[in-house]
Amino acid sequence: MTLSNCSVTVGDWPSLKEQAQAIRMEVFVQEQNVPAELEMDQMDAVCIHAIAYDGAGVAVGTGRLLPDGHIGRMAVRKSARGTGVGGQLLQALMARAHARGDRVLALSAQSHAAPFYQRHGFVIEGDEFYEAGIAHINMVYRY
Repeated sequence: MTLSNCSVTVGDWPSLKEQAQAIRMEVFVQEQNVPAELEMDQMDAVCIHAIAYDGAGVAVGTGRLLPDGHIGRMAVRKSARGTGVGGQLLQALMARAHARGDRVLALSAQSHAAPFYQRHGFVIEGDEFYEAGIAHINMVYRY
């Protein structure tokens, strides 16, 4: 299944905060039991954010790009998983990073999601570690 009528908006925290926060709280805090105080941080204010909307205009996914080239807080609501939304979000953030001159992108993927990022050109670097009780692996993309 593909969400062909998905659209992605890229912008700043003030304009996308409401939707991004709602998705992240649902996916990370409610589903994955990440403590809310770990999920929301001061970096949001300086990041580029992306929100994916379904055909009805409902926000179904989010991600952020930090000033240092790290991509993070990638989350897609259950109803939209497996539809290509995550890939569209990732590609939008990668395009923005490339446009601003980033030559290396990095992220800490939940280990089960590593194949998704590998399909987009990221490679694993280092050993698995745990963050908020969830297995992660560092990955990088070089232009």
